[in-house]
Amino acid sequence: MNKTSQNTVQILKYVSLITLTLQNAMVGLSMRYSRTRAGDMFLSSTAVVMAEVVKLFTCLVLVYIEEGSFEKFYKALHMTIVKQPIDTLKVCVPSLLYIIQNNLLYVSASNLDAATYQVTYQLKILTTAFFAMTILRRSLRTTQWSALVLLVIGVVLVQLAQSVKAPLPSGIEQNHWLGFSAALSACVLSGFAGIYFEKILKGSDISVWMRNVQLSVLSIPFGLGTCFLQDGNVIHKQGFFFGYDLFISYLVILQAGGGLIVAMVVKYADNILKGFATSLAIIISCIASIYLFNFHLSFQFTLGAFLVICSIFLYGHQPKTVSSDKHTSAEKV
Repeated sequence: MNKTSQNTVQILKYVSLITLTLQNAMVGLSMRYSRTRAGDMFLSSTAVVMAEVVKLFTCLVLVYIEEGSFEKFYKALHMTIVKQPIDTLKVCVPSLLYIIQNNLLYVSASNLDAATYQVTYQLKILTTAFFAMTILRRSLRTTQWSALVLLVIGVVLVQLAQSVKAPLPSGIEQNHWLGFSAALSACVLSGFAGIYFEKILKGSDISVWMRNVQLSVLSIPFGLGTCFLQDGNVIHKQGFFFGYDLFISYLVILQAGGGLIVAMVVKYADNILKGFATSLAIIISCIASIYLFNFHLSFQFTLGAFLVICSIFLYGHQPKTVSSDKHTSAEKV
């Protein structure tokens, strides 16, 4: 690799790092704001569907660019989705789980402040590790076990640091334990779906963008079903886009773009930089919450968040003596 190429890769590495950091922080803060502000409350179930629609369109464009012509693009879609129905149906499991997970994250954002939500959601590291061991028969290094212990202690400290919340402008009555249960359930679903997705990706020559086309094609019907089961009466009376404005449109695009950014980071960066981005996002969320949501930063919360950040770095650390086979799961784009 020549010097120019090395410089380009370095630039892409740090651009992707900065982008992932901002996206991670902004999603939590934006979801929290969208559920607490005054005015008509949008339907979170429809926002989940619209994020999948945006994601599908984006991935189709990327597949088209990869193929280079409309004819090749059409053949690739037909061959991958229509001609391989069994392979496509395998994606049904993570498609359904991701829809449920994303709806649960809105429940969590409605009941937990942005900083607590950001820290608690890191429990997906623990659930992913568990499913990696049980499904993929992987083993963890001693440092990774230590990281998981630190992670649990940190999240427990953060949860115990919560105080009684004041009424929100949106009128939502916060239930801390409901928010925590929703976040924990989302972590379990995220861990299982990620490992399952990785398992079906193994030995496949299908590109990550085409895989995510399959995911979104199947996720959208599941999402629509969730919309009408959960909010059918409101949709019938007020419409599918009730409560939408420019901010909600921005939130939908932000969520849809998250996985694309993760894919870029995985390609150009490494676990340490990804951990750095996640940790920095936690710090940004804490600082922003103080000014935006009158969040009170206690010593106990600070200690818990610090332990979680340490666990992220420790879990992602790859000793030089260990082979390059990374203990990471595939993530949905």
